[in-house]
Parts: sequence; structure tokens; C-alpha cells
Amino acid sequence: MSRRASRPTGPTAASAGAAPGRATAPGAPCPCGLPARYADCCGRYHAGAAAAPTCEALMRSRYTAFVVQDAAHLLRTWHPDTRPPAVDFDPAMHWTGLEILGTTEGSAFHTTGTVTFRARYTDDGRPDALHEKSRFVRHEGAWVYASAVFID
Repeated sequence: MSRRASRPTGPTAASAGAAPGRATAPGAPCPCGLPARYADCCGRYHAGAAAAPTCEALMRSRYTAFVVQDAAHLLRTWHPDTRPPAVDFDPAMHWTGLEILGTTEGSAFHTTGTVTFRARYTDDGRPDALHEKSRFVRHEGAWVYASAVFID
């Protein structure tokens, strides 16, 4: 997901152990859609306790970072050549679901990979979706988001 920002935004208060921004309790289901608790799934990547082992895992953690408004994780996992100076979260936008449609490469044995997905959201209460093919690369040993092509 490639939402760029023009102005910095600071995090708001969150529950203990959750990412900054919108509160997500560590024991709550992970917003990425996998059958795991937030703390055991994307929360560990947000906290820096682990690095995403695959492009798909990084994509899921970045989607969840948009859900919980964790700008630090988004910026940390964005390639420095394409990283914006800040991430701007629209308060009227609420992410409601992620569907992974396909992946190419992106495992521990690759240096590049792609993830095609559909992320559903509401904007001021109106439902919509973002359909994108994101490209990931290894940078200093870790997967990072590099660029995207919007579909539809």
C-alpha cells in the first residue's frame, strides 16, 4: 500500500502493547485476516520483535499498520528510494479487510517479490477497495516495500 503523505502526523494513544494510532489489543484478532492474535501476528513486526520473513507477511503487516495507524512501521518498511517523509492518515478512512490475490517469489530464497491484493475500506462511511500489485525487495537483509501498480 503506497499512501504517501505531505505532512507529518503524530501517533495517538493506544492500548498497552499495541501499535501507535488506533488501539488494537494484543489479544485481539489480527486485522490482516490470518487466524492469529495481533500480538502473535503483525504486532510482533510492528514492535520490531521480528522481521517479516516473506513479502506476503510484510504486506499483511503494512496493511495492519494502516489499520492501527503505525506510521513508524510503514516508514521503516518502505525502501529509502521511494519512502515519503511522513505518512498521513485520513481520519475518515477505515480499513475493513484484506484479501491476498496472489504472490510471486518473495520467500527467504528470493531478493524480490510481488503481492497482489485487495484492501477494503470505508471512506466517510462509503465502502470502496484498493486493488494493487505491490513490489518488494530486500534492503540490508530485510524485505521492504518498493513500489506499486494500481489495478482497476
